[in-house]
Amino acid sequence: MNWTTPGELRRQVENWWDKGLLLGETPFPRRLTLKTPTSGEIAEQFDAVRRWAQALQETPHIRVDYRDFRHRLFGNNRLPSAAWLDSAEAAASFIGKRKEQLVFAQIQALTAEMQPALLPWLQKRPLRALEVAGEWDKLLAVVGWLQTHPRPGLYLRQIDQPGIDSKYVEARRGLLAELLDLALPPEAIDHSASGMNGFNRRYGFRDKPERIRCRFLDPRCAPLPLLAQADLTLDATAFAALNPAVDRVFITENEVNFLAFPAVDRSLLIFGAGYGFSALAQAGWLHNKAIHYWGDIDSHGFAILNELRSHFPQVQSLLMDRATLLACRAHWGTETTPTRQTLSRLDPQELVLYQALCDNHHADQLRLEQERIPLAQLHDQLQNLP
Repeated sequence: MNWTTPGELRRQVENWWDKGLLLGETPFPRRLTLKTPTSGEIAEQFDAVRRWAQALQETPHIRVDYRDFRHRLFGNNRLPSAAWLDSAEAAASFIGKRKEQLVFAQIQALTAEMQPALLPWLQKRPLRALEVAGEWDKLLAVVGWLQTHPRPGLYLRQIDQPGIDSKYVEARRGLLAELLDLALPPEAIDHSASGMNGFNRRYGFRDKPERIRCRFLDPRCAPLPLLAQADLTLDATAFAALNPAVDRVFITENEVNFLAFPAVDRSLLIFGAGYGFSALAQAGWLHNKAIHYWGDIDSHGFAILNELRSHFPQVQSLLMDRATLLACRAHWGTETTPTRQTLSRLDPQELVLYQALCDNHHADQLRLEQERIPLAQLHDQLQNLP
């Protein structure tokens, strides 16, 4: 038989729950889908139909409508024709979710009292609210604190709310961003900052200073003798104010290459940071220097070069050419997650090589890591720089 069973009715209501319909403002009573026996099935399977009807009648919280029919042997009878749930409370009880429903009602009441601007979020994401029900008061406290201290200019560590520390806020940045965007006035939000890494800037917290690691390849260019051989780490502000007496700046992505890079007249070396060049971008004096970038010969190496040129268009690549790739065939490796993005800032030769990598022209997902290139080739390249 394929008539709707109590278990199938329960699955319908569980689907309502999964859509948040039992925690919002869904109108009730609400009718369930009920497939009933046909006339032929009633005549041929009367005992089975009677048991089916009895099971529906005994199902708690379900209201059953009936239609009268007459059986040729058993006379007048009634058969279920529709099934209803008269309230959200009855529906939640039917699937064992009444406790959760009451918890949500408490969340809703607390929100209406403390942060009514967040009520639309509750209607949109009720199940997410239930997931964090045990800490909802903390989340509201963070929202309230930022309303009182818009764009505070402090570190997260300095939020002075009981039970709330930087680790708590950092772990819930995605959720808090959804709430803060509703609760804060537009002028308290920097809409140009987004994502987890942009949380602090978006809401006016201080970020940990970005740091830049560098060393002088020509000791004579160091501002102080004691810095001539030093492995320096400066925050972005200090680096921006450095403005050393160098003509060239080299950037390498590999730490061993950074440490082993040979001396070069009037030059500075920077240990790169992958795709993160926001700290370097603050140093306006870099625009007046020749910049050479040495990265891996793979799709991401060229993507990083492309991004660096968005800040400093004069950047030249170093040992990122076809000749270097072919000379180091014995050291080829595999790039596990290549990119296929369009790179608009590569020069024609770089673009040809990048496209060859994307097309697996030389080998599948080919990668030549910069630390596998013999230093002798680096020396030769440096000798031939204009």
